[in-house]
Formats: sequence, structure tokens, C-alpha cells
Amino acid sequence: MATIAANIQQVHDRMARACALAQRPVQSVTLLTVSKTYSADAVREAVAAGERRFGENYVQEGVDKISELIDLRDRLEWHLIGPLQSNKTRVVASQFDWVHTVDRLKIAERLSAQRPPGLAPLQVCLQVNTSGEANKSGLGPAELAPVARAVAALPGLRLRGLMAIPEPTADPIEQRRAHRALRDLFDRLRADGLDLDTLSMGMTADLEAAILEGATIVRVGTAIFGARIQPGR
Repeated sequence: MATIAANIQQVHDRMARACALAQRPVQSVTLLTVSKTYSADAVREAVAAGERRFGENYVQEGVDKISELIDLRDRLEWHLIGPLQSNKTRVVASQFDWVHTVDRLKIAERLSAQRPPGLAPLQVCLQVNTSGEANKSGLGPAELAPVARAVAALPGLRLRGLMAIPEPTADPIEQRRAHRALRDLFDRLRADGLDLDTLSMGMTADLEAAILEGATIVRVGTAIFGARIQPGR
């Protein structure tokens, strides 16, 4: 059975090949190791293999894991990549370093007000529903620009860019089309003067397509830790 360290190396190799194909420097893309539903011990193995950025989907699970790994806190970056409800913003504002899933101004305003003053600004991305799926979180493309401008002006936060979870498909052409839609929105906001540097898109099945379309963060869990353990939620 492959070890976590070996799996991480395979993911980095995939990323390097995609960067070469896209004629991008390999350091232009960051691996976010998605540790949701996996144990703190598994995270420690990934840390031993050189990883320091971890993504969690569930707020309470993430907070518990951050606490279990408190001895590593200064070395690690914790990213919330799952849905965020208003009643969870205070703990997220105090415990996490990044939030990728800001999908309305109210959430950003609460995170801004609740970010402890002694901490660095909370790094945030706006989640965009590029596929228009009714059951998916995210801002619609038409409402993105005014929300982005408002979030960029909030204290205690730094708006870094955009995030999306496209509708799954095995077709590489369709994968690229979906990621290109987010990149086009990103480019438009930058052209309008917003200082953005992050495109959080691409997972285990489509990281190559995402890198070809400009991803700066790819979020990978299954290819590193194996089949996901379904939480009892």
C-alpha cells in the first residue's frame, strides 16, 4: 500500500507535468492538502512529508483537528473549504487562516468584525457558482463584482481571489471549460482594479485541467489519503 508521503509525491509530479504543459513555473501552483474526515495522525504524516497547508470542510471537525495539532500551529495554514453558516463565523474568524467559501457579503462582514485584532488578516476567497446549479453554494457571476468590491474594503480580511467547485465531469475539455469560466471572472475583476492573486480550483480528478486554466491552489484529498471516510453527519 502506498504511503501518504508517496501519494503526495505523485500529486506533486502530476502538478509539475501540468505546469510544464501550461508553460508555468511549478511554484506558481500550491497544493492544499484536503484533510477533511481524515485523522490528525494522517495530517502529521503529511506534515512529515513536507506539507503545511490543510483544508477542512466541516467547521467543528477543523477546529477539533487544529486543537489536536496545536503543537504544529505555527507551522501550518488551516483553510476552510466547506460551507460556512452565520452562526459559525466567530470560531472560524479566530481559528482559521483562510476561508475559500465566502458566498455572501453578510458572511464576510461577520468574519471581518469577529477576526481577533492580534491576528493577521483572514485570507478569503469568494465562492462562485459558475455552473448555475440550484443546489450549489456560491455567488452568481452577475452579482460577483459589487460583492468583491465590498469585501475588499472590509478590515480584518484580505480578499485573495475566487474559488469554485464545478459540476463533476470526466471530459477534459469540459473540465477546462468550467475552470476557464472562473478564470475569466477573475481576470475581469483584476482588470477592474482589484488586487487578486488566487484561483482556488481543481481537485484530485481535474487538477491538470485547472492548472492549464490558471489555478494557483489545487485542493487534493483522495489522491493523498485514499478513499474518503464518510463522516457520521
